[in-house]
Formats: sequence, C-alpha cells, structure tokens
Amino acid sequence: LCSCCLILPFLPRGKLGRYPPWPGKIVNPPKDLKKPRGKKCFFVKFFGTEDHAWIKVEQLKPYHLHKEEMIKINKGKRFQQAVDAVEEFLRKTKGKDQASSHNSSEEKNRRNSSEERGKQSAGEEKRKASLSEGKLKKGTGEGKKRVSSVSSERGSKSPLKRAQDQSPRKRGRPPKDEKDLTIPESSTVKRVMTGTVAGFKWPPSVSEPVKDSDPHFHHFLLSQTEKPAVCYQAITKKLKVCEEETGSTSIQAADSTAVNGSITPTDKKIGFLGLGLMGSGIVSNLLKMGHTVTVWNRTAEKCDLFIQEGARLGRTPAEVVSTCDITFACVSDPKAAKDLVLGPSGVLQGIRPGKCYVDMSTVDADTVTELAQVIVSRGGRFLEAPVSGNQQLSNDGMLVILAAGDRGLYEDCSSCFQAMGKTSFFLGEVGNAAKMMLIVNMVQGSFMATIAEGLTLAQVTGQSQQTLLDILNQGQLASIFLDQKCQNILQGNFKPDFYLKYIQKDLRLAIALGDSVNHPTPMAAAANEVYKRAKALDQSDNDMSAVYRAYIH
Repeated sequence: LCSCCLILPFLPRGKLGRYPPWPGKIVNPPKDLKKPRGKKCFFVKFFGTEDHAWIKVEQLKPYHLHKEEMIKINKGKRFQQAVDAVEEFLRKTKGKDQASSHNSSEEKNRRNSSEERGKQSAGEEKRKASLSEGKLKKGTGEGKKRVSSVSSERGSKSPLKRAQDQSPRKRGRPPKDEKDLTIPESSTVKRVMTGTVAGFKWPPSVSEPVKDSDPHFHHFLLSQTEKPAVCYQAITKKLKVCEEETGSTSIQAADSTAVNGSITPTDKKIGFLGLGLMGSGIVSNLLKMGHTVTVWNRTAEKCDLFIQEGARLGRTPAEVVSTCDITFACVSDPKAAKDLVLGPSGVLQGIRPGKCYVDMSTVDADTVTELAQVIVSRGGRFLEAPVSGNQQLSNDGMLVILAAGDRGLYEDCSSCFQAMGKTSFFLGEVGNAAKMMLIVNMVQGSFMATIAEGLTLAQVTGQSQQTLLDILNQGQLASIFLDQKCQNILQGNFKPDFYLKYIQKDLRLAIALGDSVNHPTPMAAAANEVYKRAKALDQSDNDMSAVYRAYIH
C-alpha cells in the first residue's frame, strides 16, 4: 500500500454536515480496526491534523492536478498549513529517493570497476601461470592442476563479491531508516489500485503534468460529487480520565481525532430531542459509533435523514424518555428547555425511577437547577452537559462537553461523549456547567465583536482587511476561530455555523450572571449592544460573524 496525497471532498451538506477539502495520505489502518463493508475504500490520515477516515476509492482524484484549484477554494490558514505539510512530505521523500538512486549508481559503478579489476587480475594470473608452465616443463601434472585451480578461483570472484559473501546482510534489504518509505502492499489493495484507480482518466494539467509527479507515490483528490460514505468512520479515541486540582474531571481523547470506529458503544438505549445545528451532528456521530438512538424533533421532517441512517422515531418527548435509558436534549434557550420538560407530552411525563435525562442546552443556572429538581423528584437521574463548539465541530465529533450533576450518569454517558466530543469535563453540582458555559460564550462573543470592529476600522482608515488578517494570523491571537470568522467577513459568507441570535442570548445570560453576584461585565455589555444592533438589521439567523454588519450600516 503506497502512501498517497489526497483531499477530502465537499460532501453534500444535508443533515450530516459538510466536510472541507483536506490533504492526506493513505496509511495502514490499526490491526484491530475492521474495514467497512461494501465498496472498496482506503484508510486515510489527513495532513495537519491527527484525523483518519475510511475513504471510498471512487472518490479519489490526483492531488497535483487539482492542488491550485483547491487552494483557491480554501484560503484558510489551517488548510494552507496542511498543503505545506504535503509539499514538505513530498520534498523529503524525493530527496530520499534521489539519495537512494545516487547510492545505487555509485554501487553500480563500484561493482563495474571491481569486475574490471577482477578481469585484469584473472588475465595477470593466467599470464603468470603460462610463464610458470613454460619454465616448469618438468613439473608434474599435479602441480599444473594446482596452479590452474588457484588461478581459476582468483579470477572468478571479484573483491566486491567476496565482500558480499562475507557480509551477514542480505543483498537488496533496505537500511532501517528506509523501511517506512514504502508500506507493504496487500493483495486486496493491489487489485483495487490496478483496477478502479488505475482505470481513471484524468484531464491533462498544463501547470503540473502527471509525468512530473513523484513516480513512487500516487496522488489523489477526492471527488466533490459523492455522498459521504457510510464507511466514513472515526478512528479509535482512547480516553483517559484525569483529576484536576480544581476537583473537576475530564475525559479526553488521547489522539484528539474526530474519527471513531473501535469505541464500544453503550448497550443502553439512547434518546435524543432536538435536531438543530448542534443536535444533528451529535446524533450523526452517535449513530456512526453504533449507538441505538431514538430521535424526536419539533419539526418532524428533520428526523427523516437519521431514520434512513438507522435511528428510530419517537412521536413525543415523553415516548422517547419512556422507551430509552438515557435521553439527551439540545434546544435553543431556557424557554425551549422548560417547555420540552414541563409541556404537554413532555419529558417529565416519561420519567420513571431510573430514567436518565441529560440537558445539553446552553441555559442559565436557575433554569437547569429547576429542571434537575423536577426530574429527580420523579425518581429520575439528571445531568447537565452543555457543549462548546459550532456546527462543524459537532459534525466532526470534536465538541467540548461541560457536565455537572449526577456523577454516575456522567460515567454512564462515557461512550456517547466520546462519540460527540474530543473532551468532556465534570464540574460538580448542577448549575456549575451552565455558569461555565455562559462564561466561555461570553468571551467568544466579545472576541467576535472585537474582530468585526477591527476589520471595519481597518477599512475606514484605508488599510487592507486581508493584510490585517494575515498579521493577526502570524501573532499570538492566531486561531482557527479567528481565521474562519475573518474569512466569513471577507467573503461575505454568513451561513450559520453558530447563530448570531444564540450568541447574543448567551451574552445576555452571562451579564445577568454577573449581576447576580454583583460582578461588572462592561465588555460583555458593550458587545451585547452591538449584537442587538445586528439583530435589528435582520441578522439573527446568520452566523455570529454577521455582527460585522452592525458596524457598516
């Protein structure tokens, strides 16, 4: 199986999200990771990350032919770093191949030289033997035979061959530092490579013809027309529990990948209420990991895709809770969270002793405490677990989960949290996670408003916004969040990844939290006013980066 450069496609968005193009290489999968059934696929490690995935063969296209096109589409810093990693990988590989070729050429020259010296030596021996034979005509036949034998032995083996015979190392075996350059190719992969992939006919490229490609590596680019393969799996997340000095506990993914595949799903029946931007990605990853999931959403049509993926349909929240062991919920705000539990056919009607409810909504501490009390009063178990992240991180299974409440329930949710997130923290009693989540989002929302303010100030003072972004990306503020949100603004693309109306709601709740303990929050208050202005400009259902428009109107 040869290492390969490839790029992950733009997959149809649907409810399972959209994956950006990304360079990577084919590698051998872990021994304990089973290959998905169905179509032929390769196991891929993506450059610039620790992510892995099974990718179908028919989704591959040449890397070199499409590199420039992909760079134009993806201008993010992280993508450029990944491309740089590909180029560095190819340069190193090419350098090693050239060194190997040079060494092989030198070896061949030495061998030819040695053989030539061997021939000369043989001729000299023959000449000497002939002279000896002429001078020793009276010698016996035995003596002649002995001289001839010595001459033949010396002429038949060159010094190089004698050295090879004495060397314990077998000829042709690569030195240890070259073993990883080529991965052994299995017969199955060989058939795939010589079949489907070899049969591709790619359009010629003027800038980078195929003949100039590294002959030792096949370069691919995944097609942008295929649906996400059911075999798109995440590689193992080996989790470790670590106690912090604060008393909180975190479950962390040791390899920080979004990819799953060998984590054992809980045998408990899982319910999920709410299939919005965050909930959709969470349910998708629960299903991929092999959990048994029953879904409900206020707008029933949103459930259809997940039913096709293997989920079961619940007619009401009460029905989902009554038929499942652990039910998760992720809704928009405190009112929605209360209505879901206390309303007609709500969660509370399905709660019986032993039933578990996990609220993942971002709400205030008073709301979550009230919900916990009514759930526990019916004999249920309660855990709050709001998540930090956005739609893309939800789709990738890379959320950060902040949990509080029933510690035993937190442990029971372990495989679910592994499926949906890269890290989870247990923060103690109910209310702590809500407070922490509001503080996190307060910082994020204020930062976003500051970014928008800086870009508009650059524009009105005649400075290049792109140059400002480049400078920020080279400094201490560099982050994926900064780069993505600035790109949204520069491209005028405000498709929601985190709704503006929800970050404004979180700022409002964070300010109220500060008021409850008489703590000033002037920065959050100022940012909140800017978001309120953006909402007045009809930006509520756009991404939070649309706060930029509050400064230009």
